[in-house]
Amino acid sequence: MKYFTIKENIRESRDVNTLTFEDNIKIKPGQFIMAWAPRINYIPLSFSSVSQIKSITVKIYGEASAYLAGLKPGDKLFYDGVYGNGYDVVQGKKLLIGAGSGIASLIPLIDEDTTGIISGKTGNDILFSSKFKKEKLHIVTDDGSMGKKGFVATAMDGLDIESFDMVYVCGPEIMMFSVLNYLKGMKVNCQFSLERSMKCGIGLCDSCSINGFQVCRDGPVFSIEKLKSMDEFGRTKLTSSGKRVSV
Repeated sequence: MKYFTIKENIRESRDVNTLTFEDNIKIKPGQFIMAWAPRINYIPLSFSSVSQIKSITVKIYGEASAYLAGLKPGDKLFYDGVYGNGYDVVQGKKLLIGAGSGIASLIPLIDEDTTGIISGKTGNDILFSSKFKKEKLHIVTDDGSMGKKGFVATAMDGLDIESFDMVYVCGPEIMMFSVLNYLKGMKVNCQFSLERSMKCGIGLCDSCSINGFQVCRDGPVFSIEKLKSMDEFGRTKLTSSGKRVSV
């Protein structure tokens, strides 16, 4: 097992923290680690920065994530990995679509020619908006407390989607499913980063499986063509106990 030494703990919102550290390990945007909360559990965490000063962003939703979000400068974060295929980084016009903490793994892809769509239930759920150029950022919230009131499609309606060289999507599966349906019939290159229940990160537990693919080993990033062939995407998933439930 390896570890990072925490350099800084940045509170992004009431339930989201970013942990920074300095390390020479090479990471592709979209890859992840299995972070260890001692005596609790492992959880998958993607990188929100892959430069010399690296970072992972943690949304608090249980005991393990609360422990990791509470780490202080000088503390050690133990982990296994790095795992996953990561995004294909392309040159040209890029559109990043992220909801909630899902936007975090997309941040390393930002450059001068990047347009962003960030969505959330409320303005408190909008993260990393300062990373984008103001004129290239579109914010939508369910309640209209920040940006336009509506959903991701509300922002997509105002853009020429087919003009982008690549579209990247990360967030709750129900949101990504809506984007997949929106893009049907369009000529567009698009990659989605999936999040499923994951206990090992190396394909042994099979809890992250979807239509015969393992998100930890075959993903977490999948092309739009692959997702179109997955009838479980946006419909059903496995819980940590192996029970299949609706998304």
